[in-house]
Amino acid sequence: MNTARMLLRDDLRDFTGYRSARSESVQGTVWLNANESPFASSGDAEGAMRRYPDPQPQALRDALAALYGVDSAQVLATRGSDEGIDLLLRAFCAPGRGAIVIAPPVFGMYAVCAKLHGVRTIEVPARDSDNGWRCDLDGMAATALSRNAPLVFICNPGNPTGEAIADSGIARLAERLRGRALVVVDAAYAEFADNDASTALLAAHENLVILRTLSKAHALAGARIGSVLAAPELIDMLKRCQAPYPLAQPAVQAALAALAPEAVARTRAATTQLRMERDAFRDGLQRTLGVRRVYPSQGNFLLVRFDDAQAAFDALLAAGVVVRDMRATPGLEDALRVSIGTPEQNRRVLALLTQARVAA
Repeated sequence: MNTARMLLRDDLRDFTGYRSARSESVQGTVWLNANESPFASSGDAEGAMRRYPDPQPQALRDALAALYGVDSAQVLATRGSDEGIDLLLRAFCAPGRGAIVIAPPVFGMYAVCAKLHGVRTIEVPARDSDNGWRCDLDGMAATALSRNAPLVFICNPGNPTGEAIADSGIARLAERLRGRALVVVDAAYAEFADNDASTALLAAHENLVILRTLSKAHALAGARIGSVLAAPELIDMLKRCQAPYPLAQPAVQAALAALAPEAVARTRAATTQLRMERDAFRDGLQRTLGVRRVYPSQGNFLLVRFDDAQAAFDALLAAGVVVRDMRATPGLEDALRVSIGTPEQNRRVLALLTQARVAA
């Protein structure tokens, strides 16, 4: 028995989920099985929006599979990668039971979803080293084994740390936890990293799950299209826990347009440009007075420590520049996270920080 089958909640083993009208494999010309309006809505001349959407459009799953180099049976399309996190908690942690392991400072939705499900969050803090932040993968594995945690979340590249974890480290973690826990790699920022090959590990590690999104590199944050990549059996488990109609039709159409070959080529070119701009922006920040440290990053952002983070935040905000205040995060009390903008926007940030320091 594989890991997912062993870890699936006992009460969900025979659970089939809700069978929506669009889940039925039937064909027809007059559709009267979903209690939809027979009339078109204002602004929807063709009447396409009066129909419920396909829960898992095959064209979208095929396009995502081609993008990530997997089989379409290994893809579950989701409302952003956030829904993937929630579905994993639903499927493998009964309410009020179970635990997840995370490595803070890290994306907050893992702990938020765990809290909403009544699941314990066990922290194995990342280490702030001379070379940047480093997750303690051995410590996370040992904790998951000793505390019987079925889910271990790895953010790679890390948010907000910018850390990139080598595929070899993820492979060792998955192997050590085989039969005991699922290793969930949140790869929301993978397109910006030097290496984006973690999906190649899926074939050898049946307890590995990868979360992807079109929100970042593909510029579709407003469409909320993500995906879970995993073994087909695990995908089927999550599908049974998903809402009946998770994907809005306009969002699916936007995703398909963004996944056309020419659009993907443009995205890859833009990503290359952004990575170059990230390096130039980091160099500029490191030379700016009042900046204590700029961490190396494999994401589309930089984590920056300041002598006076409040003054830096206020100076940027006064000029209409909004950055992420990280000071409420333990260990980051002097830090801000700055997304990589256009070259002009990045130069403006540098100028504003320099002016604020001179004025001080």
